[in-house]
Amino acid sequence: MPTEIVTTDDLREFKTELLDEIKKILKEYNGQPSKKWLKSWEVRKLLNISPGTLQNLRINGTLPYTKIGGTMYYNCEDIQKMLRENQVCNRFDFPRSR
Repeated sequence: MPTEIVTTDDLREFKTELLDEIKKILKEYNGQPSKKWLKSWEVRKLLNISPGTLQNLRINGTLPYTKIGGTMYYNCEDIQKMLRENQVCNRFDFPRSR
């Protein structure tokens, strides 16, 4: 069985590839979808809401969408904007000390 020598350059390359993969995974699972446009089922999963709730968000204009054929697409930026605009601050929340 032939042996293979691992050089420091090989280890650096491996480290770079590993860090890139970790960054990709963190981006996908940190509430930041890696795609710009999401389908309805992806939005429901992301927000943990029912199909009826998503329909209500569309009907009342809370969440803009694009319909192509029979498929509805939602812009990730619009979802984040909706969450920011509807954020509720408890009046008893005090500023956190830094």
